Amino acid sequence: MSPRKKPPENDAEGAGIRNRILGAAFSAFMEGGYAQTSTLEIATRARVSKRELYALFGNKEAMLVACITERAQRLQAPLDLPALRDRESLAKVLTAVGTTLLTEATDPVVVAMFRLAISEAVQAPKVAQALDSMARKPIRDSLRLIMQNAKSAGLVAGDPDAMIQQFWGLLWGDLLTGLLLQAASRPSAGEIARRASDTSSAFLRLYPEPS
Repeated sequence: MSPRKKPPENDAEGAGIRNRILGAAFSAFMEGGYAQTSTLEIATRARVSKRELYALFGNKEAMLVACITERAQRLQAPLDLPALRDRESLAKVLTAVGTTLLTEATDPVVVAMFRLAISEAVQAPKVAQALDSMARKPIRDSLRLIMQNAKSAGLVAGDPDAMIQQFWGLLWGDLLTGLLLQAASRPSAGEIARRASDTSSAFLRLYPEPS
């Protein structure tokens, strides 16, 4: 009895087809909008049959969710952060996290993802849910862990959720809104580094070491 052939989505060829479909779908959604984009257009751009497209994703909304999910996974706080021993190490951790978030979230592809998710939040609510669960929640969870650890180590005092809000506001200001409205340009690597460092310093001034 011959061994069963692996399903296409599990082998290298299937992965290539899947990536082609997602790339074609994201481009089509960005150019024409979700509602106006047909599965036939996506299949034509990806050079696949509609049968292959439906076999891998089921429907158009699932493709949009997959596009959002793959790009949202880039928005993760770095895992190899040093232990919080003192205020200096906390400053380094906050700067590293801020640099990562700014670098990834200001990437034009990621900004386009946010813009697409916002524009289709009514017609495709699962898209906004995917963005929230895959991007916003992991970021907040990572920041909450940092703030809780800093508080436990006696480096700051305050409510971790309030500290997250302060850090987030200091880090972004109105930059993300400007990027979404195409009224601001992506900051350079040097500008991102300075912004993350300034955010860390301002945050620690707001939350001094407990007496």
